[in-house]
Amino acid sequence: MELAALMLDVDGTIAESEDAHREAFNAAFKDFGVAWHWDEAIYRDLLGISGGRERIRHYINRTHPEMASRPDLYSFIEAMHRAKSQFYAELVEDKTVKVRPGIIRLLSEARECGLRLALVGSTTEENLHTLFDKALGNDVLSLFEVIGDGNKVPAKKPAPDIYSWALQELGLPAAACLAIEDSPKGLQASLAAGVPAIVTVSSYTEGEDFIGATAVLSDLGEPDKPFELISGDAHGARHVTVDLLRQWSEEAQATKLPT
Repeated sequence: MELAALMLDVDGTIAESEDAHREAFNAAFKDFGVAWHWDEAIYRDLLGISGGRERIRHYINRTHPEMASRPDLYSFIEAMHRAKSQFYAELVEDKTVKVRPGIIRLLSEARECGLRLALVGSTTEENLHTLFDKALGNDVLSLFEVIGDGNKVPAKKPAPDIYSWALQELGLPAAACLAIEDSPKGLQASLAAGVPAIVTVSSYTEGEDFIGATAVLSDLGEPDKPFELISGDAHGARHVTVDLLRQWSEEAQATKLPT
């Protein structure tokens, strides 16, 4: 089956935005007067939990279980997360978030070649639009036919729900799509939905286990700044192109054929 669409994660995949989220969480904690601080090691572990509210709740359950029974816990987390989103918007406005190598080039090339594009993120709709409005530009967001955020489905990654939702919106079978992810939970979500994936590791996911990925790379690369191939076959390419994506899609489909 010919490759028809690309499905991209957002944080860590399109933009190196995870550390801005971490700093925003810490600013919200300070604003709320709680003595919490998520350093890079703590946050790397917490990234296994998709969704900001879910991350806060998980942290409370694990490190401050006495708070779990407070009657206003839901509203407390909601208010803290709203503050975090505001701090995140300010950080993005200050240009602390950078687009990852090769993203803009590949998205433009994909559209020119007739591929359809879908976002399959876990961040909130508000944070997604903040990122594109302030760091990437609405012209980039307009390239995407389907925009999936963390509010579209009840179960976040590693559950396959966001991929299943996007496939339904596109009206395509999983075999006609290829995902680009940066994390193990994102890879698990895509594979559970039957969508093959390549991984471009982020600063928070280097060294993680990506079994099942068609290829694992440092980034998408640029003609003058090649990617580092971590696993898989890049067929001699030094930056990701639509032709290479099509080769990877064919390989992924071939591995699923009965022997």
